[in-house]
Amino acid sequence: MNTVFYTTLESPVGTLLLAGDSQALRMVSFQSSKHAEPPQADWKQDKAPFAEVIRQLRAYFRGERKEFDLPLAPEGTEFQLRVWNRLRTIPYGETISYAQLAERIGNPKAVRAVGLANGSNPIPIIIPCHRVIGSDGSLTGFGGGLPTKKMLLELESKQLSLL
Repeated sequence: MNTVFYTTLESPVGTLLLAGDSQALRMVSFQSSKHAEPPQADWKQDKAPFAEVIRQLRAYFRGERKEFDLPLAPEGTEFQLRVWNRLRTIPYGETISYAQLAERIGNPKAVRAVGLANGSNPIPIIIPCHRVIGSDGSLTGFGGGLPTKKMLLELESKQLSLL
């Protein structure tokens, strides 16, 4: 296993913990969340491996970046990886329902499983799980909290500038 590095980024949606190895980003964690992931004892603190991640996130928060171009290595089941890959195809500024996401992965009856996979996305914002909403248009669960989800969606709809 490669050495895991981590750093934090102060962002408009709170402190983000970034973790990954020399090859790819593996995690973004909202540190104000009750589900915040702390750095593991064997991880090494180093900002250098995250220079491009930080640059792209800052551009996103300024409304200047609509897509991320970063090497990602989320860890999950085959089903979760399929859901997370499909999330990356939801265009900036658009939302879909959990049911639509289930249809897009070819399993329309898997709405609950899709919701669980969406909720366990280890790289939020960059893998845009915030773009999935309830079928009635309501904002539903988000690891960073519903106010953060609302802020991200408003940023993407150009109703808000975060920086």
